[in-house]
Amino acid sequence: MFNNIPPITRNIIIINVIVFIVTYFMGNQMIGYLAGFYPFSPFFHSWQVITHMFMHGSIMHILFNMMTLFSFGPILEQTLGDKKYLILYFASGLGAFFLFNLWNFVEVQQLSNELEQLGFNVNAYLSGASVEFAGNADSILKQKELLENFKGIVATPMVGASGAIFGVVAAFATLYPDSKIGIMFIPVPIKVKYLLPIIVVVSVYLGLSGNGGGIAHLAHVGGALVGWLLALSWKKHLYRFN
Repeated sequence: MFNNIPPITRNIIIINVIVFIVTYFMGNQMIGYLAGFYPFSPFFHSWQVITHMFMHGSIMHILFNMMTLFSFGPILEQTLGDKKYLILYFASGLGAFFLFNLWNFVEVQQLSNELEQLGFNVNAYLSGASVEFAGNADSILKQKELLENFKGIVATPMVGASGAIFGVVAAFATLYPDSKIGIMFIPVPIKVKYLLPIIVVVSVYLGLSGNGGGIAHLAHVGGALVGWLLALSWKKHLYRFN
């Protein structure tokens, strides 16, 4: 059955699985090198904007992503053709990285300003210099709290193909809006044109509210937005769509 999957979708799945296995054995070395860090973080490297799409944090993470790609990817690969499908996949992944880190930038600027106002030298800290907390006990406690949030953004990488795959799902919903799919917790199949907006709205809320549970929800939104825009621009030129 695996050989019947169109080549690009099949190869993306294979690469993801190989990278996951290698990362499992090499651990933090691979994560620090290939995961997607905040662009102004000292841990960031330019290639991470691509390589983070092939990193996953757990078996369930990669299983869910690859099963979703297996469900929607082959149809789009056949509909769009190799070139457009590749553009869709990687452009969606880049869109996910951009939107997620745009919000990170907003949060980092806010945290930096608060820390600087309390006397903490953020630039010196990022350069690796030894920085001491200043002020009274309440000020130091606040600085430590803000710094933990700051480090949570700067030192925590983004991993996973979810942004790219959300772009694939959004493109599918744009080209085949009346297709029905089954999903957990919903007892009847639902049309994708209704399901996708619900998922996007929930993702926006979770991403902006900080209740995301360690999941990069805004990355999903970025990927879906790019996938929707690309499919919308291509739709009028396609002969196969519902």
